[in-house]
Amino acid sequence: MALINTEIKPFSATAFKEGKFVDISEADVKGKWAIFFFYPADFTFVCPTELEDLADLYGDFQKLGVEIFSVSTDTHFSHKAWHDTSPAIGKINYYMVGDQSGTITNNFDVMRPGVGLADRATFLVDPDGVIQFMEITSEGVGRNATELLRKTKAAQYVRNNPGEVCPAKWEEGEKTLAPSLDLVGKI
Repeated sequence: MALINTEIKPFSATAFKEGKFVDISEADVKGKWAIFFFYPADFTFVCPTELEDLADLYGDFQKLGVEIFSVSTDTHFSHKAWHDTSPAIGKINYYMVGDQSGTITNNFDVMRPGVGLADRATFLVDPDGVIQFMEITSEGVGRNATELLRKTKAAQYVRNNPGEVCPAKWEEGEKTLAPSLDLVGKI
């Protein structure tokens, strides 16, 4: 699980996006911010609530130059069927990646051994293809897209402002910290 600050591994897959099947690879990620949003399976219960939450904020992520790739070990055909039949999933305009080979899921080390399903996991990848943060939750615990957006803004701020860090609960426009010897023991 030592994936932070490592470069993503090569992959190729087919995704469903805006009514079409599209081929994608790690080359489509380089040069932009990307979120890989792994979930266990289509046609389930917690997953559609998370994916809908993310769909509701997709425009905000795009304004930050962030592309979203939701990933499960289902096929791209299953993603299309789910998109066409579920009101929540029908809102999605980001990539719904079919990873039936498990390559991407294994590359990010979130394949459940012996089960063939992804853990509920989120990764933010910077424009250099390097993983900047990750979050993995248990099966029954859904994620929050608003918090993911906040963390993404913080990661972008830190990248664009070397020597500064974002404290807990930091929101865009708030004060940051500049770590130094003078700051030690004063927080």
